[in-house]
Formats: sequence, C-alpha cells, structure tokens
Amino acid sequence: MAKKKETSVPSEQKTSQFALTRTNYKWVLIGLVFIVVGFLLMAGGGSKDPDVFSENIFSFRRWTLAPLLVLAGYVIEIYAIMKKSDD
Repeated sequence: MAKKKETSVPSEQKTSQFALTRTNYKWVLIGLVFIVVGFLLMAGGGSKDPDVFSENIFSFRRWTLAPLLVLAGYVIEIYAIMKKSDD
C-alpha cells in the first residue's frame, strides 16, 4: 500500500481566550468578600427570650453598614465583569 503524503498546513496559534482575566477574578473575589461580610453583619440581633423585644436589631451595623457593604460588593462585581483586560 502506498502511503498518502499529508500536506502540513501551517497551524494557527492556539491561544485560549477566556472572557475574564486573572485580574477580573481577583476583583470578583473581593466583591464576594464584601457581600459575605455584609450578610454576616446583618445576621443575629435576636433576643434569647421570645417574649422580650431586643433593640439590637435596629443597630447602625445592621441597618446602615451591612447593606452598604452588600451594595458595594455588587458594584465591585459589576466592575469586575465589565473591566477590560490591559492586553
């Protein structure tokens, strides 16, 4: 049997192009940390006795700081996704 001679076609450079770069993923992780910390700061504040009302649920930490951290985390996530790479 005669072997067919294969013609070599110049191979194109195989570079895998991901949608997000390493920098984007760092920003995504930073945003997730903000969101998780915000939700953790919102947790708790209840009374151990269900018949006693606790004013701790209306603290600055739960009503102002925690929602701002969660909102900042979502803004960071949007920035992380929309940021173009420097390449």
